[in-house]
Amino acid sequence: MVLIINKKTSKRSLEKFLKTGSRKKLFNAKKHFGAITFGVDGLTMQKRLRNEWE
Repeated sequence: MVLIINKKTSKRSLEKFLKTGSRKKLFNAKKHFGAITFGVDGLTMQKRLRNEWE
């Protein structure tokens, strides 16, 4: 969201915008934590992927 402030912008309208604009929902990363399971330890998978290049 963008607010253009110029000489005609009143202090009241600026404060109103700041109050209403800051109430956005944030991304909830905890909801998706652990959603993907690989069945293999991360270090083992990394070593296996790196050995593909050799």
